[in-house]
Amino acid sequence: MAEASTEYLKLFVAETTWYNEIVLGSIVPGEAWRRLPHFFQSWLRNFLGGTLVYFLSGFLWCLVIYYWKRNVYVPKDAIPTNHAMYLQIIVAMKAMPWYSALPSISEYMIESGWTRSFATIGEVGWPMYFVYLAVYLVIVEFGIYWMHRELHDIKPLYKWLHATHHIYNKQNTLSPFAGLAFHPLDGILQAVPHVLALFIVPCHFTTHVAAIFCEAVWTANIHDCIHGKVWPVMGAGYHTIHHTTYRHNYGHYTVWMDWMFGTLRDPEEDEHLKKS
Repeated sequence: MAEASTEYLKLFVAETTWYNEIVLGSIVPGEAWRRLPHFFQSWLRNFLGGTLVYFLSGFLWCLVIYYWKRNVYVPKDAIPTNHAMYLQIIVAMKAMPWYSALPSISEYMIESGWTRSFATIGEVGWPMYFVYLAVYLVIVEFGIYWMHRELHDIKPLYKWLHATHHIYNKQNTLSPFAGLAFHPLDGILQAVPHVLALFIVPCHFTTHVAAIFCEAVWTANIHDCIHGKVWPVMGAGYHTIHHTTYRHNYGHYTVWMDWMFGTLRDPEEDEHLKKS
């Protein structure tokens, strides 16, 4: 791992500056954004990029499952109303400025040399890159599972934070737009494991940034009520059960943590229980 010298840290700053140029230079009219401090440029880029990913993934998902493939993936009576989706968008967009602060802070910590991040894969080689990535993802999965579970188990946290998301508690109130419809602090807490992992395991900077943005796409997926049945992926079938029972399937990308800690409920078993 390269020493966190001033010259080395400039590699991270150069990379975030490049991201800012791509996003802000393409979306924001004029050059006024260049006069902002670097941190606020990154925050603006994360806000605009996160908003773009949220709307693109949400609208494309809804176009396919509710209109193009209407009644194929989701029964007609399970399709949420446009008004319900509009309210989810309002909740998500109120939180988006706050969501955007977390990756901006993580980038600042990386640029300051406080984490174990590395700038290029060549520094560690491809085999160790994948080893570090696997450990990073396990830490994230473990952290999100327990953060999510405690947001349910600690009653004040549930009442004041997580309940905002759980008003979507049955199939015809869930949609891809519900994926980011959280109280701002709730959404940030569930993403914090991504940042904490940077202090535990070496992580490729670009991969970390991409992983955070993948969250927006993934949360759209697990709120569409379509069960893909790809073990051990925590598909929408599992997450829909979470929204209806409140006590199962707290995991994020996989079902492993729920299996290990006794909170897993399989969609097929759930369907059998409903019929019996």
